[in-house]
Amino acid sequence: MTKGYLALLLGVVVCLQACGLQAGAIDEAVRRGSLKVGTNPTYMPFQMTDRQGRVVGFEIDLLHEMSKALGVRLEILPSGYPQLIPDLLAGKIDLIASGMTLTPERNLRLNFSDPFIVVGQTMLIPQALGGTVESFEDLNDAGYRIRVKAGTTGEIVAKKLIGNAQLVSYATEEEGVRDVLDGKADAFIHDAPYNLVAVNRLGAGKLLCLDQPFTYERLAFGLKKGDHDSLNWINHFLHQIAEDGTYDRIHDKWFKDTAWLADLD
Repeated sequence: MTKGYLALLLGVVVCLQACGLQAGAIDEAVRRGSLKVGTNPTYMPFQMTDRQGRVVGFEIDLLHEMSKALGVRLEILPSGYPQLIPDLLAGKIDLIASGMTLTPERNLRLNFSDPFIVVGQTMLIPQALGGTVESFEDLNDAGYRIRVKAGTTGEIVAKKLIGNAQLVSYATEEEGVRDVLDGKADAFIHDAPYNLVAVNRLGAGKLLCLDQPFTYERLAFGLKKGDHDSLNWINHFLHQIAEDGTYDRIHDKWFKDTAWLADLD
């Protein structure tokens, strides 16, 4: 082998490393023995904290099955919702699993798996506004006070479609719902599954859920751009559990049964 050829070969290796063509998140999780997942555990019934301080929920159960298939331990790393993407890009977590909607804007920064569920934005309003407010268009007035969760598609939609209303963003869903209950806000906008649970768990007969979604949103796992091997594995995993009944079992546990509500604070 000539010195020139050896130098060229070494240059190619360095270039490949510099371009980030290294082991993906799934390969790294297997090597490490644990799958590090970032989540914001405030989104019922996808991820939330139970009385024992454990993070539980529909998406968390999917991750337990994923970790089992990989033969690794699941390591849940809670974080504020706006911090999830920076944590992923900084390599602190392997993937994001936090009820994240696949949007074109996020897709510029991340790769997303195939969707594992489709949801849409709905509204919680006080009982007194029933009949007055029947759709999001009715709220597009400076006299209405809207609450959303910071960094979510609910916030994006509110700014885009209900821009004339008074908008306040909170770190958690419950803060927004509490404002509606306390008469400090006229509506809380969020994903349908959360609102359908919150109207019963937090509403205490004082709230209405206008449960006809006015957006179409696909929720998926987020990974670093270019990590195609991990995406390939996760998508095959999602297809497998959809076909063997595992997905339906987990879905029914969280969306058809209500026994899990007794384990929450």
